[in-house]
Amino acid sequence: MKELELSGRRARLHRFVRKNTVVLIAFLAAVITSVIVPPDDAYLDYFDYKTLTCLFCVLAVVCALKNINFFYMLAHKIVCLFKNARAAILALVYITFIGSMLIANDMALLTFLPLGYFVLTSTGKQKYMAFTFIMQNIAANLGGMLTPFGNPQNLYLYTKFNIPNLEFMQIMLLPFLLSVAIITICCLIFVKKDALEIGEGEMETNPRRIAIYMILFALSIAIVFRGIPYQIGLIIIPLALLFLDRKALRMVDYSLLLTFVFFFVFAGNMARIGAVRELFSFLLDKSTLLFSILSCQIISNVPSAILLSQFTNNYAELLLGVNIGGVGTLIASLASLITYNEYSKNNPGKSGYYLGLFTLFNVGFLVILTGTMLLVQMFA
Repeated sequence: MKELELSGRRARLHRFVRKNTVVLIAFLAAVITSVIVPPDDAYLDYFDYKTLTCLFCVLAVVCALKNINFFYMLAHKIVCLFKNARAAILALVYITFIGSMLIANDMALLTFLPLGYFVLTSTGKQKYMAFTFIMQNIAANLGGMLTPFGNPQNLYLYTKFNIPNLEFMQIMLLPFLLSVAIITICCLIFVKKDALEIGEGEMETNPRRIAIYMILFALSIAIVFRGIPYQIGLIIIPLALLFLDRKALRMVDYSLLLTFVFFFVFAGNMARIGAVRELFSFLLDKSTLLFSILSCQIISNVPSAILLSQFTNNYAELLLGVNIGGVGTLIASLASLITYNEYSKNNPGKSGYYLGLFTLFNVGFLVILTGTMLLVQMFA
């Protein structure tokens, strides 16, 4: 009996660690650097409270919209307009692309990956499952680069460096358009025009709640674009959802918020270590773009943005680097782990095949985007 209980505890611990790997790593990084740089009053300056508030507000409202099937219904109606596999998969990828610009890359994947699975399984086109998931993942990571709230690292850098709205979009426009073109070409090449039928699948709607949640979403966006003080959103949005949808407040990805908190501590401490500051400053002076892209492949794009922003004011190249660097390895973006877990859950025994195909396409995107931006720098 004791052995069974011990085995059960180990299994639960294993699941917990696997589910919260990133936040645990961030926690350990914060603890280790706190030994080197003991906590003091300067720690309070590490945190970007507006970024944390904006991220919480957007995630909370998106969860509420998800609970009334708003995004699913919208996407399903769009997909139902198309009658062949190529058009349907392009629609799924474009929906994910647009969704990441509006509701952040991780939420876009959590919302639209299940739709992709439903469309392909209900029409017998499972052979395109891995490709579709990979394209949706790339679309989420690269589609979110155009807006300040499309990716968590964008929201942080946008706030930290007070980047003007128009300048932000100008910086990201070229890689964004190039990403759209490459994704479209991939879908045209690798997906045939196989005929398919998709059921209409009517769902109940709640117009009143949709209207209220869209107002709250507009409020969240206004906070991101500095139109409203973030303290107002921190009061109004949780209070409204407390009465309208408490489940949405529970569904917020608090592990992502904690990851930011721990990486704020880690990055702040690293910036106060003389040797680290000199090394990173030297490398970033050589090429902020290239070093930030490489950094993402090892420690992911969100922590890279937080850490490297302590050592450079070249926010344009850093912004490009941590967005382009979101493709490549599986850990280059936290959102990629969401896709991998979703695919593995629905396709047991095929994780190895998915990982190989994922790496092939992602490295291809990484090489093309990095090479293009380096050439643009060279001739600018």
